[in-house]
Amino acid sequence: MSAPGNDLAAAYVRVRQASHALAAPLSAEDCCVQSMPDASPVKWHLAHTTWFFETFVLEPHERGFAPFHPAFRVLFNSYYQGVGARHPRAERGLITRPGLAQVLAYRAHVDARMHALLVGGVDASLHALIELGLQHEQQHQELLLTDIKHLLSCNPLLPAYANAETARAPAEPAPLRWLPQDAGLHEIGHAGQGFAFDNESPRHRVYLNAFALASLPVSNAEYQAFVDGGGYADAGHWLSEGWDWLQTKGRAAPLYWQCRDDGGWAEFTLQGLQPLAPAQPVVHLSYYEADAYARWAGARLPTEAEWECAAPQMRGQAAPAPAQRLHPAAHAAPGEVWEWTQSSYAPYPGFRCAEGAVGEYNGKFMVNQYVLRGGSCASPPGHVRPTYRNFFPAGACWQFTGLRLARDL
Repeated sequence: MSAPGNDLAAAYVRVRQASHALAAPLSAEDCCVQSMPDASPVKWHLAHTTWFFETFVLEPHERGFAPFHPAFRVLFNSYYQGVGARHPRAERGLITRPGLAQVLAYRAHVDARMHALLVGGVDASLHALIELGLQHEQQHQELLLTDIKHLLSCNPLLPAYANAETARAPAEPAPLRWLPQDAGLHEIGHAGQGFAFDNESPRHRVYLNAFALASLPVSNAEYQAFVDGGGYADAGHWLSEGWDWLQTKGRAAPLYWQCRDDGGWAEFTLQGLQPLAPAQPVVHLSYYEADAYARWAGARLPTEAEWECAAPQMRGQAAPAPAQRLHPAAHAAPGEVWEWTQSSYAPYPGFRCAEGAVGEYNGKFMVNQYVLRGGSCASPPGHVRPTYRNFFPAGACWQFTGLRLARDL
């Protein structure tokens, strides 16, 4: 989502309304609860994205600035040390006050002040900052969906966030092909057109040996063969740390899979508990699970450079889905599940963090995480691009994360 000139105000309204629409099916109780330390309450997402505009845009640029509520500066700061104190992340669900109604009033108040600022005109630097804020809010829209999914999965009633979609996946996965890539020098990273986060730059050259990437992400049917074949009980497929993680979690299948009475599998989704669809991509895998499956399958995970260089061929298989959705579909193009790579999240050569608190956006997390590529069904339009670098710790699996296989040639 890139908004030139006069379109910025319209883009602001569109993004902010999209967050409200995602929260609309939920009760006030749904919006307050935090199901685990890695997730945040919906109410917190709505407030934090508003805090971003109040703190980074209005405070330095609005004449006569005064905060909506002084305490919100601490309550809804996420990780910006340069801004000041923060409420502990694992305790966001304890913030029962302000209530949802006051958070929505906070959003409306900041939106009115942002509208006045935008109508007055902004320079290029402020335009870029506001666009970053909109992209940031869209990231939280994806997090809102994955966090509420985890919360609802903890409810013994297994309630649905929304009604099940009528379209069903085909009974059998599409045929898999291998997309070969020649050895040689390649360029990766943002090329300068349109919006990109700072961690997508600078563009630079990498040398790659010859390899091939699968034309499809791994499907539920393929991964079920690994599960049913004892893959979760054989330490030989797992990294040592992954095996320890597996034993600690007591996991025998992916997150949200449930064994049915007839011996088959069901999967909890944002549309409630559904039969496992064979052709749909397997989702909610940790890095450990993705790596173990790749070993079992006689392949490996791609590097992020391999993934990006093969992206044009992958996109040639089919057009990506145009809109945010609630569950991955059987689809050849990237954008259904975030795909784990074997690349550690690190700065590109020549990377420099921006000055000030906004410089904390990505660079400070470049340690002990792995890169994922491609986007997911829950990613807002515009966030599914070849250069996008998502990142999570190896044990994270509440996001829409899957895998695509690679092999050497």
